Amino acid sequence: MDVLILARLQFAITTVFHFFFVPLSIGLALFIAILQTRYKRTGDEKMKQMVKFWGKIFLINFAMGVATGIVQEFQFGMNWSEYSRYVGDIFGAPLAIEALLAFFIESTFLGLWIFGWEKLSKKLHLACIWLVAVFTTVSAFWILTANSFMQNPVGFTLNPVTERAELTSFGQLLGNPHTVYQFSHVFFAALATAGFLILGVCAYQLIKGRERDLFTKVFKQAAVFAIIGSLAVAGIGHFQGIYLVEEQPMKMAAADAHWNTADKPDWPIIAIPNKAKGNNALALKVPGLLSLLSYNKFGQQVEGINDLQKEMTATYGADDYIPNVWITFYAFRFMLLAGLLMILMAVLALAWKQKLLEHGKFLKLLLPCILLPFIANTGGWLVAEVGRQPWIVYELQTVSQGISQVVSAPVVLLTLLGFTAIYTVLLVIAVKLVLKTCRDGMTAETNIGEPPVASAV
Repeated sequence: MDVLILARLQFAITTVFHFFFVPLSIGLALFIAILQTRYKRTGDEKMKQMVKFWGKIFLINFAMGVATGIVQEFQFGMNWSEYSRYVGDIFGAPLAIEALLAFFIESTFLGLWIFGWEKLSKKLHLACIWLVAVFTTVSAFWILTANSFMQNPVGFTLNPVTERAELTSFGQLLGNPHTVYQFSHVFFAALATAGFLILGVCAYQLIKGRERDLFTKVFKQAAVFAIIGSLAVAGIGHFQGIYLVEEQPMKMAAADAHWNTADKPDWPIIAIPNKAKGNNALALKVPGLLSLLSYNKFGQQVEGINDLQKEMTATYGADDYIPNVWITFYAFRFMLLAGLLMILMAVLALAWKQKLLEHGKFLKLLLPCILLPFIANTGGWLVAEVGRQPWIVYELQTVSQGISQVVSAPVVLLTLLGFTAIYTVLLVIAVKLVLKTCRDGMTAETNIGEPPVASAV
């Protein structure tokens, strides 16, 4: 048992579990705030029930996000203490701000929103959910600021005495260009994630013939979320890829299984990477497309994995600087495929006709489409994190240097199995609760903020 592999696997599993819920929380909070604004303007009690309906799903998701997120930060001190010692002066700042400011405000006003339905004025109650939506997004910004430092370390200096990286410019940390791309990418992915979940749930309710007029209106709003999110993610992702070709060329070379530097490289749709031989055993390619995707122009030279390995060996010493090409390549393609399907379905949903909404096959097709953004989100994070290997902080500290020195493999294995089991149980419970909420629909009164006795009466 290799403690490094086990620790990496543990962090990967907990991160993937956690990121199932983060984008959905961001998107749902904003969606509910918009719905409640409509309720405030119209005073329509049916719209109030609709807000509470989506509010229950949001609260289930929010609780899961909190439960899965707590373990993440503990791992930095447990499994990755050498990493925390080395860059904790920088990495800890945005995480502390996220916990003490953004998450504190977000949680406080969420509590006021839950229990303030009949106790606060409509205007003040509406302000609560808007503050939840804003600070849920702000919370994500601070976490992504910390992660972006790992991708592109800026605003620091190395202290030769303490042998630690120390923060010298908070402004540079905030203005990290990687944060700009990553945050905007995640934000619009959150809109798409919420949009497709809501489209799927509305489709289910329409199939059942429940509140057709109301769910049709919500369907249209969700379609706007889905198309804006899907198209924006695709556009931002393209320019983020161009940025990464310059900043993390090995990651993008691995994402395209591009082994040898070429002036007019082809783009492989599918491939069988062979790291031992430094090539693809088989590849189905689009001629000349890789240079266009990498630089927005044809005929541009794109560096390959083999040459980048030689360059990094010359710069940083002998080591294997090639990430897992299989995972990076296919995670990238699953992300792209899911993204293309999302755009297609979002366009169909947006260009809705009454007949389309009454077409059972189209509505049923939207149900499995709920999974598309989750597949895309997971694929994107795998590319971001696996493609950065072997660096834990890019070109500054390797993963093997960041592992804790006192944690044993059996202990990590035990916690890995424990966390995986607990997270799986929590995920099953969350899915069942959401499904029950959807099956009940708006026929069952939503009890957000109401005493159990009063609800029973």
